[in-house]
Amino acid sequence: MMWLFVGFAGSAVLLAAIGTYGVVSFSTAQRMYEMGVRIALGATRKDLFGMVLKASLRLVLIGLAIGVVLSFVATRTLASFLYGVSTRDPLIFLSVALLLIGVAVLAGFMPARRAAQVDPTTALRAE
Repeated sequence: MMWLFVGFAGSAVLLAAIGTYGVVSFSTAQRMYEMGVRIALGATRKDLFGMVLKASLRLVLIGLAIGVVLSFVATRTLASFLYGVSTRDPLIFLSVALLLIGVAVLAGFMPARRAAQVDPTTALRAE
């Protein structure tokens, strides 16, 4: 049973990373004109990088908040599968939260880098 849960957890983390990357990448591609305008008006590449990473983290933090609440509700049904760990172990919740935040940073890194390297003239001509 443990390996089944580990497999499902790994699949869930992989799907979360792919989903976060897809949403942030699509959002960044849709906003290239805006980013070109921001650079033309004086925004630094660091500002654009931070803006895209914040969008990635915002998605994961909202999902994490909902997931923590739902996991507290679901702990009673999973209590029979746990061995040597309490159902509300703060270390487990903290480590999962940090793992998901790390996944969000990695998933948002490529779109953020792409946004920071946008050429304002090309972005403004594209639309």
